[in-house]
Amino acid sequence: MSTAIPPATDQTPTPPAPAPSPSRWAPLRPLVLRLHFYAGLLVAPFLLVAAVTGLLYAGSFQAEKLVYGHELTVPVGERELPVSAQVAAARKAHPEGTLSAVRPAPEPGATTRVLLSGVKGVDPGHTLAVFVDPYTGTVRGALEQYGATGALPLRTWVDELHRDLHLGETGRLYSELAASWLWVIAGGGLVLWFSRRRALRKVRGTSGRRRTLGLHGTVGAWAATGFLFLSATGLTWSTYAGAHIDELRTSLGQATPSVSAAAPGGEHAGHGTAASAGGDGGHGAGLDKVLAAARAKGLGDPVEIVPPADAHSAYVVRQVQRSWPEKQDAVAVDPATGKVTDELRFADYPVLAKLTRWGIDLHTGVLFGIVNQIAFALLALALILLIGWGYRMWWQRGRGSAFGRPLPRGAWAQVPPYLLVPALAVIAVLGYFVPLLGIPLAAFIAVDIGLGEIAHRRGRRTYGSTAGVK
Repeated sequence: MSTAIPPATDQTPTPPAPAPSPSRWAPLRPLVLRLHFYAGLLVAPFLLVAAVTGLLYAGSFQAEKLVYGHELTVPVGERELPVSAQVAAARKAHPEGTLSAVRPAPEPGATTRVLLSGVKGVDPGHTLAVFVDPYTGTVRGALEQYGATGALPLRTWVDELHRDLHLGETGRLYSELAASWLWVIAGGGLVLWFSRRRALRKVRGTSGRRRTLGLHGTVGAWAATGFLFLSATGLTWSTYAGAHIDELRTSLGQATPSVSAAAPGGEHAGHGTAASAGGDGGHGAGLDKVLAAARAKGLGDPVEIVPPADAHSAYVVRQVQRSWPEKQDAVAVDPATGKVTDELRFADYPVLAKLTRWGIDLHTGVLFGIVNQIAFALLALALILLIGWGYRMWWQRGRGSAFGRPLPRGAWAQVPPYLLVPALAVIAVLGYFVPLLGIPLAAFIAVDIGLGEIAHRRGRRTYGSTAGVK
């Protein structure tokens, strides 16, 4: 009797594949999805403003060179005049205000900037930059300047639009809110994308909401690292989170050091400086001798010379190159003798101080020049596209006339305590250090719980897994 097993045919049913065992993080996925969805929905308008203004800022560096080419550049001459002579020419044309700093021409064909503070009609936080031809002493013009990077009116206007929408300190809350939530949205989206099966990530051959999701997820995954960086560096000089970061760095001994501008004691202390304090630097050692002393200590261009603040202070000469490699060395020079009294080298900065400096300069688009600016322009464009695709997916989630059908509640209830308790502790700590993340998140949770309780009392509360929604 034959017991041979008949050969398999196309009609032979195949046993179902065993269901994949859920990962340990599976209970968290609905919670991450719900947070990503609502955070993106509510914070996206702020992120869109930040992205558009950031895109404009990335292009403002090159635009500035074109718009202010007459003030910034001159024909290369044979020999530069002494810095003191250039300052004298600037002060003859603009006697108003007080000399606050001098930036000698950093390279052949560039102008010298003589910075004046307290000028009528100039913002108190800005200076008037007088541009002087270093070869002839001709004044090429004067423009309002802001910040350590020497932003001129065009870039200053765009910078303030990006930072505070020209609304002052109140307006800065918008940019801090965007920076506080960008890393949460980007990180959550990254986790959701890579937790999906590979077959569900493809874009080619798809349509409708699945195609929108594919584009949104793919571009978001590629840009997520950049978004995380922008969020972290943007928070370092924000109003509230930035203050906490500064306190933490100080407590760890990682604050940014500064050169001591106190003039040395002795019979020469303050001699010849009272008249020049806050003046034109024409008394005591003088600008030329001070600059020569700094050069002897290895401070190459570009540099900025800051006159003594009062009769008991020294000149400070510091390098101001924010592009790679950074030049941030500084020296203090006795105004009476022209001798260096203190030195500070960027190489001696604490690690966190260096990282903060590099992070801010990279965020502001100066660390790697035009490459830096192009990269951030692409990140801004990516964020604009992601926001558009995100809202489109919200629309496509609707059924019939229902616009943007919301995700079902119940995500918190599905998370086991051994995951939920540590997560809440982390959220509490982050909420303290980043209040514009913590306060809105607490408000969202409170409203969500409240609405859930109302629905429960009305007998309409539904808990559903959202693991397959996105």
